[in-house]
Amino acid sequence: MVHPMSEATTTLKPQAAKFDYVAFIIRAANVGGLAIIILLLSTIIASLAPGFLSPFNLFALTRNLAIDTVIGFAMMVVLACGHFNLAVGSIGVSAIMTTGFLLEGLGFPIPVAIAGGLATGALMGWMNGMLVIKTGIHSFVITLATASLFFGLMLILTKAEAFRNLPAAFNVLGKQRFLGPYSSMLFVTGLVGAALLILFKYSLTGRQILASGANPLAAEMSGVPVKRAIVVAHTLSGLLAGVAGVMVTARLAAALPSVGADWLLPSFLAPLLGGTLLIGGYVSVIGTLLGAILVTILQNGLVLLKVGSFWVQFYMGITLLIAVVLDRWRSYYAQRVGLT
Repeated sequence: MVHPMSEATTTLKPQAAKFDYVAFIIRAANVGGLAIIILLLSTIIASLAPGFLSPFNLFALTRNLAIDTVIGFAMMVVLACGHFNLAVGSIGVSAIMTTGFLLEGLGFPIPVAIAGGLATGALMGWMNGMLVIKTGIHSFVITLATASLFFGLMLILTKAEAFRNLPAAFNVLGKQRFLGPYSSMLFVTGLVGAALLILFKYSLTGRQILASGANPLAAEMSGVPVKRAIVVAHTLSGLLAGVAGVMVTARLAAALPSVGADWLLPSFLAPLLGGTLLIGGYVSVIGTLLGAILVTILQNGLVLLKVGSFWVQFYMGITLLIAVVLDRWRSYYAQRVGLT
């Protein structure tokens, strides 16, 4: 069944409909609740750690936020069709090393190197999607396997050597600011978010992905190319992981093979906290952005408060458990009120 409470409806043909007040209230409560939590958390952290609002920290925080949000988007697009991408970190680091190799190893122009990194991510995502539909094995297992495959292949091809002598013009991308202390990388994230809003709300492809997640059998009987939608979702997930990889390369001013190992947790946290359902059929681009803001502020605040790194991981795990419980409640409530 269609999930009309989402920002992106699974309706395949435009049709006139009454305004759904229940769906609007649920959506507003989810987004508004996250906004209130973010405001309260920011206020508490700012009072306990005065450096939280310093220009230096705001720049670092917004730069991390820009990347974490894109990582969350990479998981969100496959959750839309009820799938997972556990290889998001491996795809990201492969895009990082591809970009570094093209820039330093081959001396390619910056746009070509960036395109190469993005193409690497999209290709790996496409491979995940094709393996899923050809084997019939759940994406959890497929992407768990390809995560090791992609990472191992990257280490073999690069011999685990970093690329640290990247062009200065490329490194500037990770240092630029706007409106004072805020990272210009937020522009990239904003463009990606706007594109995803358009995709899921106004395009046929986006509605097909959501329909495939809401009810694959019913979607297929309605003429939706479910298998193609799954491949598109995985390809888009890989592309977005590649975008995050290029952003990380610019932030670090180097291509390091050790990056990406810690992407999996935030990739789930942002969309789940934002309201995207694990069962598929419902995504929230704005909610994913707010979820990423919450997670980034929490991580940044714990570091400023000099909480040990092992405690940071502990709190992130607790947050994920809470997000999963909220996801179950949303799914149950949506079924009770007839929204799914």
